[in-house]
Amino acid sequence: MARTTPATQALDRAGVSYALHVYDYDPSAERIGLQAAESLGVPPGMVFKTLMTLVDGKPVCAVLPSDREAALKRLAQAAGGKSAQMMPPAQAERVTGYKVGGISPLGRRRPTATLLEACALDLPRLFVNGGQRGLQIEISPQDLVRAAGAVTASFT
Repeated sequence: MARTTPATQALDRAGVSYALHVYDYDPSAERIGLQAAESLGVPPGMVFKTLMTLVDGKPVCAVLPSDREAALKRLAQAAGGKSAQMMPPAQAERVTGYKVGGISPLGRRRPTATLLEACALDLPRLFVNGGQRGLQIEISPQDLVRAAGAVTASFT
């Protein structure tokens, strides 16, 4: 597995400290973030999933704990819109340059607004996808906000 992805390159350019963790990706897992947490031996609330959404038709990246669900109305409001929906997988892959199951909030092909669930700030470290299936980045939430240009908001 390559350990250099657009996500890790973005962190390197930003001078951000992080650690990489490889895990056995299960393509049949119903919830990839929960499977990653189990494989890594960490609580599910520390592994954050990346959801590509459309808020009033515009792409928005939502990053939230793998054991929570996004409240789409709250997500739309946090992004300054009226309605939100999940982006179709093929469109998410085109917009991000990553395959579903490996979408990272960092180093996406096209920059989009990024929302990080505010509860992340209560953690000393968290995990986000590293840009390929089976690769997680361990990072401080403050460094993730800075590197991803994220805004924190409550939307779960």
